[in-house]
Amino acid sequence: MIDKILEEKKRRYDELHTLLADPKVIANMPEYQGYARELSGLTPMVNEYSKYLKLANDIKDLDKVLSDKTHDKDFFVLAEEEKHKLEAQFKSLESALEEMILEKESGSNRNVILEIRAGTGGLEASLFAADLLRMYSKYAGKKGWTVELIDSSVTEKGGYKEVIVAISGKGAYGALKFESGTHRVQRVPDTEASGRIHTSAATVAVLPDVEDVEIDIKPEELRIDVFRAGGKGGQSVNRTDSAVRLTHIPTGIVVTCQDERSQLKNKSKALKVLKARLYDMKKNEQDSKIAQSRRAQVGSGDRSEKIRTYNFPDRRITDHRIGFSVHNMEEVLEGELDELIGALKKEERELRLKAASLR
Repeated sequence: MIDKILEEKKRRYDELHTLLADPKVIANMPEYQGYARELSGLTPMVNEYSKYLKLANDIKDLDKVLSDKTHDKDFFVLAEEEKHKLEAQFKSLESALEEMILEKESGSNRNVILEIRAGTGGLEASLFAADLLRMYSKYAGKKGWTVELIDSSVTEKGGYKEVIVAISGKGAYGALKFESGTHRVQRVPDTEASGRIHTSAATVAVLPDVEDVEIDIKPEELRIDVFRAGGKGGQSVNRTDSAVRLTHIPTGIVVTCQDERSQLKNKSKALKVLKARLYDMKKNEQDSKIAQSRRAQVGSGDRSEKIRTYNFPDRRITDHRIGFSVHNMEEVLEGELDELIGALKKEERELRLKAASLR
C-alpha cells in the first residue's frame, strides 16, 4: 500500500537535491529556504525507506537460498530463523513508515492558532467558550505544550465572546486539528432559576501556524491601524496606542491584538494569526478541489459543522463524526482528551491510507 507513496517521496527528494544546486534557486533566498525545509522534512523518511528496501531485498535473497534443496538441515534452520527476524523488522519498519507518511501529509508537528467564539446561547455560550479554553489549556499542559494568549473579548461573568491563543509543541496540530467545528453543550445554566436544560454552542477553529516562506503578504496588501487597548480600568489599562488592527485588503480578513503593552509585539502576534488564517483559507480551497483529500478527512473542517455534544445530565460527550461517546465528562473537561482524539486519529489513519493507496 505504501510503496507507491514512498517512491513518489524518493523522486521528490532527488528532485529537491537538483533544485538546491540550481544557481537560479540559490539566488532566490525565500525559494531556496522553502526547498531546503522540504528536503529536511523528507530526509528521515527517505533514509528509513532505504532500510525498508534493503530488508525487502535481503528477504528475497533468503527465499532464493531456502528454495535451494542442496543445503543441509542445520543451514535451513538458521536461514529460516534469519528470515523470521528480518520479516519482523520489515513489518515494524513498514508501520513506522506509514506513521511518517501520515504525519508528513497532515503537518501534525506544526504549532497552532486556536480560536474559540461563543455561538448561540448568549451568556451561557460565552461561559462554555471559557470551559473549552480551560480544557484545551489543561490538555496542552499535560502534553508539555505552551499556551500564549493573543487576543480576547471577555464578558462580565468571566466568559469569552472570543478568545485566540497560540499553542506550541510537538504534535500540537496533529492532535488539535480534530477540534475545528461547532461544539454544543446541554446543561442547566447557573443563571437558570427553574433548572431547565439549555442548549448552547461555541465554535472552535484550529489553524496551523505557518512560516514566512509559506505565506507571502506584500506591504501594499496590508492596512495597519493602532489604537489604545481597552480594559476595565485601573493600572492594567494601557495608556499608549499599543493595540494593533491588521486588515488584509485582498481578502478583507481583520485581526486585532492588544494583549501586549508593546505595539511591535502586538503586531507580530496579529501577523501570526493573519498568516494562519490565509494559509487555512488556501488549504480549504485546495481540499475542496480534491475529492480524495476530502474523503480522507474526519469531518469537513467547516466551522458550522456540529462535531461534538457535551451532555451534562448524562455526563456524556459524543463525537458525531465517528459516532463515538465517552462517559467521563469531568475528566475530559479537565484536559483528558486522549481517548476522544485517539479514536479520531485511528479513523483518519484508516481513511488516509485508503485514499493514498488509490492515488
